[in-house]
Amino acid sequence: MVGKLGAGGAMVGRRMVLTGAAVAGAQAVLPSAASAGASGVHQAGPAAPAGDAIEAGDGIAVVQTRSGRVAGYVSHDVLTFKGIPYADTTAGENRFLPPRPLTPWSGVRSARQYGPVAPQDKGTGRLNDEEAFIYQWNDSVEGEDCLRVNVWTPGVGDDRRRAVMVWLHGGGYAAGSGHDLPAFDGENLARHNDVVVVSLNHRLNLLGFLDLSEFDARYAHSGNVGMLDIVAALEWVRDNITAFGGDPDRVMIFGQSGGGAKVSTLMGMPAARGLFHRAAVMSGSFSMLNTQASARRLARLLLAELGLSPAEVGRLHSLPYEMLEAASAKVIARENAPFPGYVDVRALAGRVDFAPVVDGDVLPAAPFRPYAPAQSRDVPLLVGSTLNEFVSGINQPEIEAMDEAELLRRAEGFAPGKGAATVAAFRRRTPDASPFDLWSRIASAPVRLSAVQQAAAKAAGGGAPAWLYWFTWQTPVLDGRPRAFHCLDIPFVFRNTDRCASMTGGGGEARRISGLMADAFAAFARTGDPNHADLPTWRLFDGTDEACLMIDADVRLASAPDRDELARVV
Repeated sequence: MVGKLGAGGAMVGRRMVLTGAAVAGAQAVLPSAASAGASGVHQAGPAAPAGDAIEAGDGIAVVQTRSGRVAGYVSHDVLTFKGIPYADTTAGENRFLPPRPLTPWSGVRSARQYGPVAPQDKGTGRLNDEEAFIYQWNDSVEGEDCLRVNVWTPGVGDDRRRAVMVWLHGGGYAAGSGHDLPAFDGENLARHNDVVVVSLNHRLNLLGFLDLSEFDARYAHSGNVGMLDIVAALEWVRDNITAFGGDPDRVMIFGQSGGGAKVSTLMGMPAARGLFHRAAVMSGSFSMLNTQASARRLARLLLAELGLSPAEVGRLHSLPYEMLEAASAKVIARENAPFPGYVDVRALAGRVDFAPVVDGDVLPAAPFRPYAPAQSRDVPLLVGSTLNEFVSGINQPEIEAMDEAELLRRAEGFAPGKGAATVAAFRRRTPDASPFDLWSRIASAPVRLSAVQQAAAKAAGGGAPAWLYWFTWQTPVLDGRPRAFHCLDIPFVFRNTDRCASMTGGGGEARRISGLMADAFAAFARTGDPNHADLPTWRLFDGTDEACLMIDADVRLASAPDRDELARVV
């Protein structure tokens, strides 16, 4: 039965199947007629009950993609689809090779649960009580058939073309997934801001960034297949998102930490050109790239650790991932000096590790080092960081007792010969800050500086503008010791401060700030400008103004608020 037209000619009904050879312009098919609510959400029969209402079953939330039909579910009037494959498995003979097209399926594929995530070493964070409490990681099945997307949409088949927000997860290039933190859930952002939210998985670590190009021509792009996976996911968005109520001509990519670095890398990849139209980098402006020489050296070291000759490189396709990961971990630990008690992003560029490769082909040059990529000249950029980033009181309550002597000792290690002057520069703006507060800001300043430099590079390149923010709001959780820690701004952008109360403390203030941030990111996705009525006018970043939105209980605009402090970062 063909769906009835509601007000304005929009298709209505929740029990829907999108059909047709082409996804664009597909018709809704309804087992039962219904009416659409004022929010544009589709309902069948009686209104959904209040509370945690989930609808899932035959004929509910079914969409036709170019590879076949998928069935999701409806939660609080948002249609949710999880674990949709966007490319073929990367196992076996497909290891280290660019992503390959899917084989279409028949029937309806269930898409109600997250799919496998890329094999990885998750690190030791889960072993620390406070850290595990704050982040509440979602652990998942790992497997090499991991190229999956997740979609949240307010409606399908309603003739709407909503802005699309594609999330790239953090974890460097080694770990993480599109759903490993509850903060990444797109339901609230989709519902409240009428956007389509997409997250995705891609290959990581040696499976995504092992440059074997000097051993065999078929591995010409093996050092960048993890990034080519993301390009394939963006192509899937281009080809399919209309069926999910999205606009393929208004796609925003955004990511935090390693996800932000992926955004920057995509801005310099010819294969990604035209697949996105706005970009946002959250706490990820620092350099995380390899030269081809360093990437090939890492590959040689890995082969040697495995006892393989270059002629035996083909055996890497069949060796268990666990064996490969253990060998690579030994090489990386042996080749790199340990961090000085915190993640010093200034040292990342010289480390031996897996990351995208500047190969002159897939990635012709290092984006924003120092110039903004010309190919993304017309893509507006939103850049930001948090106040305390990697240096907080999580897991170490004793750090709050730091005295002046310890502060000076650490500052001297940070800026040899200039430790006392560095402390004095940071103290001028906040004279009442404790020694640990000052140390946290000093050690976090390189992340902040990289964000300022990225905004400056974008502004200097002309074309579309850049906006800069600094998230300084402090969580009350654990007596406030975590401060504005790395990742804290994520639940605010996704409207998940209540869902992630172990990070934010929940409550009205966090919810209010979250609304301001989510509205800004959604406005940016829609128009390329983050301004909206509830914000102070957010001016563009340029070489003279250096305007920065300060996000705290009092959201305000400032111009180069920490210029003197950043001058101390070397």
